[in-house]
Formats: sequence, structure tokens, C-alpha cells
Amino acid sequence: MGRDKVGYGRPPKATQFKPGKSGNPKGRPKGSLNLVTDLAAELTEQITVREDGRTRLSKQRALIKSLLAKGIQGDVRAAAAILALYAKVNVDGIDDGSKSLDDAELAILKRFGPRLLKSLIGKDDVS
Repeated sequence: MGRDKVGYGRPPKATQFKPGKSGNPKGRPKGSLNLVTDLAAELTEQITVREDGRTRLSKQRALIKSLLAKGIQGDVRAAAAILALYAKVNVDGIDDGSKSLDDAELAILKRFGPRLLKSLIGKDDVS
């Protein structure tokens, strides 16, 4: 009776990883970037945009300006995307120091924001 049971979920002691020893010793190298850091770095890069002369903006700011301009010109999908983004930012509680919404505005954004996201992205992609 000195032997441990071996079976599903109980590998032999000799083949188990020793304490302090990883099952993936090479793994992801330290300092390598993931999608979030790559995207953040790309969006914060500065580009030159012609707007009343020459101006330097981050790519993120330029993208938002472009989307907002299309929405103002009547592009319904762009308008829905910018409103959905605004709703998501306000619901998640990102504070940029701007004036907060009152309860009625927040209720409207909470109600219609997810629906707008679903219509833009696709029903299966939104959680």
C-alpha cells in the first residue's frame, strides 16, 4: 500500500514538475509586448494632420476626429460607433476630468450603448 495511485489527473510522481520548475521554461520572453501594449503604443504615436494649417495629433485623436466628422456628415454607422464608444467610456467610469453625465443621460447610454455595439461589431462578438 506504499504506492500512490496513478491514473487520470494523477501522473506518476517521477514525471511531475518539481517545485520551482516551470512546465514551459522558455515561455514568453520578459519585455515582449502583447496586443494591449502594441495598440496603446500605436495609438499614442503622433502624426501630422492638416486642420487649419499643420497640426500634430495622436493617431487616436485623429481617428476620433475622423469618425466624428463622418457621423456629423450623416454616416449613421460612424455616429453609432462614436456614441457607443462614448457610452462604453462613461459606463466603465474612465475619468478624464470632464463634466459627468446626469442620471437620465447615463440611463440612456446604458440602455442603447450595448445595442449600438452589437449592431456595429456583430451579435456574437459583444459580451
